[in-house]
Amino acid sequence: MDSPPSAPTPPQPAPKTRIYVLAAHPDWGQSRITRPLRDAATAVPQVQVCDLYARYPDYHIDVATEQAHLTAAQLVVLLHPIQWYSMPALQKLWLDEVLSHGWAYGQGGHALRGKDLWLVASTGGAEASYHPQGYNRYFFDAFLPPYEQTAALCGMRFLPPLILHGAHSVSNTEVQQHAAVFRERLLQYPHWPELVDMDSCPACEVPEQDRPHTPESGAATPGAWAAEGFAQVKAEPAQRAGDTEQNPQRSRLLGAA
Repeated sequence: MDSPPSAPTPPQPAPKTRIYVLAAHPDWGQSRITRPLRDAATAVPQVQVCDLYARYPDYHIDVATEQAHLTAAQLVVLLHPIQWYSMPALQKLWLDEVLSHGWAYGQGGHALRGKDLWLVASTGGAEASYHPQGYNRYFFDAFLPPYEQTAALCGMRFLPPLILHGAHSVSNTEVQQHAAVFRERLLQYPHWPELVDMDSCPACEVPEQDRPHTPESGAATPGAWAAEGFAQVKAEPAQRAGDTEQNPQRSRLLGAA
């Protein structure tokens, strides 16, 4: 007796696109915005969060491991407060070391082509301060070209940033709402309406004569310089004049986002 035909196997859902979030804040205890966003990302499937300051407290970045994470991801998220119109120091060091010539850009550097880069950041100043008549003197978009060009050099699309201004003054409810928006965007990626007509970004070609020189054997790398300086700072007396305990105004200005 013939067996009844088996029911067709339902199609399996496509795997979620992998996302790598680089969360950088030098003092999580002072963070009002970046910390809840980091926590929201941690709960999203297929999202891997790298807490840079926890993973690399000595500033020795594991380049091979970081490049492997980038290779596996389609979306790379830079999550941090804006400090002095730029990114925190360890995030910049990460870019310097991980996005290397011949891997991320330049001749043979195709590892990131076709991927996406998304900036998710916060500012201490209100949006109105980023205006020609405000104390920051420029619209906030004027500070984005370094991020945009980093993506372009690597052949990545630079997605519309998600920015929250006024970290010192927004309400807790607004922070929660912002974190919910961030989480929802991660869940929906890559199905964002604004990405439908967004073209891919061809990588900027770097002439061979402009490539960085390979350090000689035993030569110090940026990470080694940073680690050495970090060790020297740790060895200094705890009550340096620049300590935030001695200078709470510095902590308030730089740490709250």
